[in-house]
Amino acid sequence: MTISIITATYNAVSTIEAAIKSVINQTYPHIEYIIIDGGSTDGTLDSIKRFKPFIRHLVSEPDNGIYDALNKGINLATGDVIGFLHADDIFDNDTTIDTVMEMMSDEKITGVYGDLEYVHHQNTDKVIRYWESKPFKYNLLKTGWMPPHPTLFIRKKAYDTIGNFNTKYKIAADYDFILRCFTNPHYTFKYLPMVITRMRVGGASNRSIKNILLKSKEDLQALKQNKIGGVLTLIWKNISKLPQFIKR
Repeated sequence: MTISIITATYNAVSTIEAAIKSVINQTYPHIEYIIIDGGSTDGTLDSIKRFKPFIRHLVSEPDNGIYDALNKGINLATGDVIGFLHADDIFDNDTTIDTVMEMMSDEKITGVYGDLEYVHHQNTDKVIRYWESKPFKYNLLKTGWMPPHPTLFIRKKAYDTIGNFNTKYKIAADYDFILRCFTNPHYTFKYLPMVITRMRVGGASNRSIKNILLKSKEDLQALKQNKIGGVLTLIWKNISKLPQFIKR
């Protein structure tokens, strides 16, 4: 069984090599690696090309944002399972994909997810925030719950059925996708109680007050469009993040 891992990168020369090495050092042998570069001009592409033998598809061209880039990767993917590793992220260890794919060997499972660590940009051993997830129950969605998207691995046939990311959302297309996916009564999801991905702090959704406000606006739109909830659900969604900042 093959897994397609997609990395989208925007002027990330300082971190892209760590992301690439995190993929190519995985012990799981059947990885199709896809990198979508947004036409970067800071040397990122040169760094990527050093690893070209390990990359199945490399696309470097202007796009309409991160979700447009990820959609390009999804459309190129031929793996049975699709996962993402952004240019600022790394997998927790070299056997992460082995563990994920062992779980996905059960054909009844649509997706697998786990825990996420937000780490210091220079020192990825320094944990800033720990997002501990939990086993999925439908009613959790009404409380604003969602699995950490960077830890989510979904069968490609699910994308073929419910579609890719909706690019009308500039920041919350991952939340909209999760709501579309996790409300499908035919899908089954399993929680792996372990850290899957370590994400450097400073992502698009929390980079500025403007982005935080846009994220909240789009989250509310996604909740209403998917008929999950409204303002109260959004409030609970934001409050639920507070325990993630408590040191474990």
